[in-house]
Amino acid sequence: MLRAGRSFRENKQHSTLEVWKTVATVELTKENFDRTVSENSFVLIDFWAGWCRPCLQFAPVYEKAAEANPDLLFAKVDTEAQQELAAAFQISSIPTLMIVRDQVAIFSQPGALPEAALTDLIAQARALDMDEVRTKIAAEQGGAAGAAAEEPGTPDA
Repeated sequence: MLRAGRSFRENKQHSTLEVWKTVATVELTKENFDRTVSENSFVLIDFWAGWCRPCLQFAPVYEKAAEANPDLLFAKVDTEAQQELAAAFQISSIPTLMIVRDQVAIFSQPGALPEAALTDLIAQARALDMDEVRTKIAAEQGGAAGAAAEEPGTPDA
């Protein structure tokens, strides 16, 4: 919808931002991030910025996915407003999509995804056996902890 007194380009950008703000998403901040992720078993997080053209192009795709998956929590982090949170996750390129299941980050990748790729990604994330994922993580952490505990030159018993 065009607004009087603005150029088409301004209206188009405003319209895209307006659409983005109407998405049924949660705005994540450093104050609510931990609580939100711990209270929801499946969270998709879009790290974005208002000046980022690919972010704005991805917004309608993200909105459509949110509408198609009302059982999942779709969230967003404005990297300009939440620089500390973006830095904590080492976000160096936007948009970056992250998926957290059962408080485990199972996916993180920069770049705007086309609709079909996002739909497929969500299906793959749903299909993951989280017990198996936790077992693999524990094994990796145990292996890393064991390797760190061994001192170089110490004979094995």
